[in-house]
Amino acid sequence: MTHSLVLIGCGNMGFAMLKGWLEHDPTLNVQVVEPFEAFRDRAAAAGATTVPEITDLPRDLAPDLVVLAVKPQMIAPVLHQCGDLAKSGAAFISVAAGITIAAVAAALPQGTPIIRCMPNTPAAIGEGMMVLCAAGNVSQVAKTLTESLLSASGAVAWIDNESLMDAVTAISGSGPAYVFHFIEALTTAGQDLGLPKETASLLARQTVAGAGRMAQASEVPPAILREQVTSPGGTTAAALAVFMNEDRLRRLVAEAATAARDRSIELGRKG
Repeated sequence: MTHSLVLIGCGNMGFAMLKGWLEHDPTLNVQVVEPFEAFRDRAAAAGATTVPEITDLPRDLAPDLVVLAVKPQMIAPVLHQCGDLAKSGAAFISVAAGITIAAVAAALPQGTPIIRCMPNTPAAIGEGMMVLCAAGNVSQVAKTLTESLLSASGAVAWIDNESLMDAVTAISGSGPAYVFHFIEALTTAGQDLGLPKETASLLARQTVAGAGRMAQASEVPPAILREQVTSPGGTTAAALAVFMNEDRLRRLVAEAATAARDRSIELGRKG
């Protein structure tokens, strides 16, 4: 059975999900709504049908799912135009950070099924983390279809308590940027120690990628893996003494994650 989707917004996150869906199921019928021509062009090249505005969609369109992949500040005007899509029976999936299920529901016809999703950008290479929370009226069919589609972009997890979405945003939603910044910092440290830029970049990227894969594949927790690399009195122990003195790194990460969580809450209130 061929499923029909509408993707509203095809920026970096939307396009990452789109690529995963179409690679997983090339028969999928996806209509993309995207005002920027360059973004429409790449969506069309991936196999989607594209239009610049919601009003340009076929009037008789009855999609299974409508995915809202727009910035939080754009969610209200977009939802204002989605009444007909909701009336067709589609379930809505919102990936807008900080925007609650209740906020989306208030802008759509009563009874519209809504799923809130927090993805992250590694979805572009099939290594994303997609966290979902569904309203009580979402059918099992819609949940199963959603999980099947999103699993093409990475791991999928469901939570029952929507208030935890702000914490999810702080950890997996924003987390890739933290890792990319660490790679930047490690590269710069290598250059400061005399390594050529290209070599320092390769060492930093591959070390983070390899350690991440090892942590994912291993059955032991990261703390044990860390201990296995750390010889008493050795070079790793010297570096970790800097990171771990008075829980320096742990406290910094906690402070950063809390700032991201609080901003997510703030965006939700504004939405």
